[in-house]
Formats: sequence, C-alpha cells, structure tokens
Amino acid sequence: MNKIVHNLFSITKELISREEKEKLISQKGLCIWLTGLSGSGKTTIATNVSHRLHKQGYITQVLDGDNIRLGINKNLSFSIEDRLENVRRTAEIAKLFIQNGIITICCLVSPTEEIRELAKKIIGQKDFFEVFIDTSIEECEKRDTKGLYKKARKGDINNFTGISSPFEKPKNPSLRILTEAMSIEESSSLLLKSISPKIKLSNE
Repeated sequence: MNKIVHNLFSITKELISREEKEKLISQKGLCIWLTGLSGSGKTTIATNVSHRLHKQGYITQVLDGDNIRLGINKNLSFSIEDRLENVRRTAEIAKLFIQNGIITICCLVSPTEEIRELAKKIIGQKDFFEVFIDTSIEECEKRDTKGLYKKARKGDINNFTGISSPFEKPKNPSLRILTEAMSIEESSSLLLKSISPKIKLSNE
C-alpha cells in the first residue's frame, strides 16, 4: 500500500449523513451522466434540464467537460490515459455533490466503455444514470459551431473523438435519446420523466 494512503484516515462517520442532508433539501442525490459525440447536444440538454429542475425547486449542479478542463483538469490532454483521469476526477467531484443530495449532471464525451465503467464504479451503480445522447457524426458536424470537426479532419486537432479517436456506443445505457428525431424540449422532457422517481424522497 502507498505509504501516504496508509497514513490517511477517513472522517466519513463523523460527518452529517447523506440521508439527513437529502431530507433537509427534500430531494435525493443522483448523477446523470451524459455521453455522446462532441456536438451531440449533451450540454444543451443538461442546461435545459437543470433550469427546469430549478424551477421545480430542485438543486442541481452541471459538470460540463469544457468547464472542467478549463479549471481543475486544465493540465490534461486528450490521450486515452488523460481521458481516464479526466473522468476519474469528474466522477469524484460528482460523488461529493451526490453525497450532499445534489442532482449532478455530467456532460463528457467519455468515449469508451472502460471510461464510463470507471465513472460508474466511483459514483456507485445506484446513483449512476447513464444517458446516451445518440446523434450521428454527420449531424454533429452540421451543428459544429466551434469548427472542431473541420480542424480535426485537417489534422489540426489530435485524438478527436469520432475522427482520429474511437467512440464506443454504450451497450446498456439507462436512457438513449435520439436527438435527430426530437427537439431539445422533447429530449429534456424524456430525461426529466425518466429521473423523476429517482430524485424524489420516498415519503413524497
């Protein structure tokens, strides 16, 4: 065992319990993990759902891939190793929010089964709601206001998912949203309906 880890001691038992915190704010913590290609609609759906939950009286936190990489993960590249670390750190942050009863919406490409399984393992299966934002690469390129796909095809961006780096579609997501057949409002409503039983306290 690492000597540093060996000398660390958890104070979890001394903290206010998750159940008490959830009771205080009248909601249950949950991680909604949105995965899909760049431009698929992850962030747009996440922010829409967050605003709608807020209007219903729920407390949410959106952890967007770009924002995370501009802050705590700004030292990471887009290699497979660094993508794993990016997800590991994000999942650990999400877990802290969930333990405080916060509905946490994570929007990360998270392109492989290994990466998504890591997130699920850290957060815990019962708190992990995986949503596959299923959008074709052709449609994602049409929506590409940042010009990332064009740069990736020119070779200006390395390890770009869908172009020079693979994307493994989730095998058994909790929910699959086909954004090419649904509007943002319809997609958000479907997600809200799916998570509603999971964020309400049992006595409600």
